Amino acid sequence: MSLGNIFDIAGSGMTAQSLRLNTTASNIANAETASSSSDTTYRARKPVFAAIQASMLNPDQQGFGVTQSEGTGAGVRVEGIVESDAELQMRYEPNHPAANEDGYVFYPNVNVVEEMADMMSSSRSFQMNVDVMNTAKSMMQRILTLGQQ
Repeated sequence: MSLGNIFDIAGSGMTAQSLRLNTTASNIANAETASSSSDTTYRARKPVFAAIQASMLNPDQQGFGVTQSEGTGAGVRVEGIVESDAELQMRYEPNHPAANEDGYVFYPNVNVVEEMADMMSSSRSFQMNVDVMNTAKSMMQRILTLGQQ
């Protein structure tokens, strides 16, 4: 793996964590959204990640650097965003404007504590990828200074 591939790998990680942070923010923003039916109630969303193989990340760099085995990962991509199948919260609030004919209001299946933990995790993962990029940049700058001496 060449030093230049590190930027592609860390960049794909930053993109994935940014999307994870956005879905977490959406879940928290809709945590107390009320609805009169289970079909229209917001459901928690989670991104699904998959490893990108080195040949898919940079197809034009075949044969450069160290040869990699078939199963070697070289980044991450978002396969999609799935909705949670957890049970919705039903609360008896007959005076609520969104209450159904039985007086129940449906609330999303968002666990705010879990979402905050996901937010901290994605934020730290993003920061770690930034640190990897900064370290790689520093290494490349030191390599360039070797020729000056």
